[in-house]
Amino acid sequence: MQDLIAKAATLLEALPYVQRFAGKTFVVKYGGSFMDSPDKAVRDGVARDIVFLEAVEINPVVVHGGGKAITRAMEAAGLQAKFIQGQRVTDAATVAVVDQVLSREINPEVVRTIQHLGGVAQGFAGTDIFTCRKLWLSGPGGEQVDIGFVGEVVGVNTAPLIECISRGITPVISPTARGEDGLVYNCNADVAAAMAAVALKACRLVFMSDVPGLMRDPKDPSTVISHLLASEVPALKATGVVDKGMIPKVDSALTALKAGVEKVSFVDGRVPHSVLLEIFTDAGIGTEVVI
Repeated sequence: MQDLIAKAATLLEALPYVQRFAGKTFVVKYGGSFMDSPDKAVRDGVARDIVFLEAVEINPVVVHGGGKAITRAMEAAGLQAKFIQGQRVTDAATVAVVDQVLSREINPEVVRTIQHLGGVAQGFAGTDIFTCRKLWLSGPGGEQVDIGFVGEVVGVNTAPLIECISRGITPVISPTARGEDGLVYNCNADVAAAMAAVALKACRLVFMSDVPGLMRDPKDPSTVISHLLASEVPALKATGVVDKGMIPKVDSALTALKAGVEKVSFVDGRVPHSVLLEIFTDAGIGTEVVI
């Protein structure tokens, strides 16, 4: 009996959040090594959370990554992965692999998983949704460094996404984009997700990865920062708490917040139902960033 009462208490804790967020759009960036987990329960867990959001009339929009799968496919094709400042150097052969893996392999798999669990989803190649400008890096002397077909998302075609949302369908988008030259570019999925959240006037943006959140000590999960003000970010960058792969995530979070997204969350996709724990419980999980 006590177990049943505890379950009822959990449902009642979630109720005000369900009422508050019904009809709102949530963008979920789906990435991290949990996507490659051999444990089907781990892979399905995130999709099940998406299905739950649909069921309580929240409108999820998914932007997924796939870096490790791209590297594996490149190795199989005899291509060597090279990174500069954390960005994958993407020549013509590499961008063809990127497009194949992200838009024609991972994207349909995510859609199938959501549908298998009772949800409704539609896949989109990022090239049909995102437009970008070529990304140039700055070298040590201030010179421009060309890393090939790598783009920075600057525009979002919201029409097909809004059409899906109006019909109760979850859009699932790969992080590629069409450049000004009409060619395909590889894009940072965190930036793409943030731009989608801004364009869709989303209520929340959730970044899922394989770390517990923003940590004061990257080696110590107990140092997760549960609540962070945007104004505190520069100091965390200066002290190195936010560095390397976290920089585009945090910068994207600030961009989204400044554009009107209410809250950005960083959660660990390896934790069962981390999305639901973050959204529907008082304590939450991971790191929440607000203005």
